[in-house]
Amino acid sequence: MDKQCSKYEGLFIFSDDEKLQEHLNECECCRTEHEKMQKVSDLIKEVKPYYLKKRSNLRKIRAAAAIFFIMIFSATFGIIYTNEDLSESLMYGETLTAEDLGFPVDSYGLLMVD
Repeated sequence: MDKQCSKYEGLFIFSDDEKLQEHLNECECCRTEHEKMQKVSDLIKEVKPYYLKKRSNLRKIRAAAAIFFIMIFSATFGIIYTNEDLSESLMYGETLTAEDLGFPVDSYGLLMVD
């Protein structure tokens, strides 16, 4: 019955390449594990450019969304606060008239001048 060697992970992480290579030359179990790790590493290197491109596209989309949000917010903010009737209707629920403010008005809602 073969024993599984458990030194590969420790040597791979904490040791230098020379000690790892010496152990790989001696131990068949660790050598097969190392070959599996190399295959995984090769696959990661192969797909890395695609993920970097995807990340770059995602950054561009986020920047475009932020710029769009700023443009819409600034336009909306400008329209609301330059139009007094609209800002009053949003703040108070209805547009305040001169009569609501306590000024003397005629039947048409215009200010009365004595």
